Amino acid sequence: MPIKLSSSTAMAAIFTAATLFGATAHAAGAQAITTQDAWVRWLPNNLPAGGYVTLMNASDKPIDLVDVSSDDYGSAMLHQTISNGSTQKMVMADKLTVPAHGQAKIAPGGYHVMLEEPKHKIAPGDTVHLKLKFSDGETLDTPFAVKSPSQTK
Repeated sequence: MPIKLSSSTAMAAIFTAATLFGATAHAAGAQAITTQDAWVRWLPNNLPAGGYVTLMNASDKPIDLVDVSSDDYGSAMLHQTISNGSTQKMVMADKLTVPAHGQAKIAPGGYHVMLEEPKHKIAPGDTVHLKLKFSDGETLDTPFAVKSPSQTK
């Protein structure tokens, strides 16, 4: 025999169940960080490749990219290109802050992911995966399209 509940009793039961199981609107799978336009500039002869992506933060707080790794490369490091007049140099970066309700671009001439020691043959047209770890505990396994230098101009 079905049990009939008033709408207020049903709402109270739903609220209680949601509270017991820790459900909130934000925890229902919404990610604070999303990615867009992820690609790798491939270079021949196992030369280091550069990874690029736009990171978007939908949360109310800044979130830092704190680590990058890849099952496709032996080494993945966040670098920044710094210009000093007529010279440029690459330096390791500990983090990249994605502002609240904003974005951070990892793009040629600025921040980039230095990818070294490919674990298998990688060529233009392939897809490689980078794991992007953030200060809020989130990790994104992100596909990056591999492009030849002529495709990236």
